[in-house]
Amino acid sequence: MIKGACVAATLLLACGLATARFGSALQQPAVTTRDGSLVTLNRYVREPTPDIVLVGSSVTWRLKEEYFSLPRVRNLALAGGSPVTGLEIVAGQARLPKVVLIETNILSREADRALTETFSGGARGDTLLRPVRTAVAAYETWNHAAPDAVQARAEHDRLLSQPPDTFDNKVYLDRAREQMNDGDPTAPARANAVRIRRLIDDLQRRGSRVFLMHVPFAPEIEDTRLVRTTREIVEEAFPDRALWLRVEPPMGELRWADGVHLDERSALIVVRAMERALGARAAATTPPPL
Repeated sequence: MIKGACVAATLLLACGLATARFGSALQQPAVTTRDGSLVTLNRYVREPTPDIVLVGSSVTWRLKEEYFSLPRVRNLALAGGSPVTGLEIVAGQARLPKVVLIETNILSREADRALTETFSGGARGDTLLRPVRTAVAAYETWNHAAPDAVQARAEHDRLLSQPPDTFDNKVYLDRAREQMNDGDPTAPARANAVRIRRLIDDLQRRGSRVFLMHVPFAPEIEDTRLVRTTREIVEEAFPDRALWLRVEPPMGELRWADGVHLDERSALIVVRAMERALGARAAATTPPPL
């Protein structure tokens, strides 16, 4: 099996290099959402512990690491997933980040037990038993290396200097509203709130600072059953306002592809609002010089 995996990995990498050189004549292997999650989580458990970690769903997944000016940020939010998954993985490590940010927008999904068991301090056999997919994901990580920090900052500033997008998202917004008004998230949201409470207590006891946050939705989405119910449950479960990071971007500048997921410019605006909020909290807890 090992020989076969090595051969497959070599062929995949060769195909990827050929694609990069000769263009679309060869089709580049695609990475599924779960493969992307494996790359992110492998990176987290294998590299030095970052200072700041974000956990959440696809709502927070849009807040890319390269958007942050703060160093040593890792985004463990999982598209289509639950913040509990990332939070359990963080808590399962021997070393913890200084700050953990927990998105509370979507709490109606169960944690991914396969991922938490694989990456929470135990054997990581899940990736070892999928060598071909891991090789593809590794190639994608190499092929899409992080951009130069100075160039990235300049590009972000350029994007922020432009006006908000005028894309008409009404069709997608209406569809999202219908989906988020359907069903009752009360039971899973309450169960996840209880689990998050226990994990927060553990992380705080071990020295991490933990903050809850709500990433802005479009106003029409904020008024849906899922969001209103989840917000009520979370506010009841976590009444201590010191636990909350107040992310307050200029709402008139924000745009969403579907009312739920921020576009790139808006994600940058939200990230900078988060950094200001984190700076304010750090300043509030730093003792004055003697």
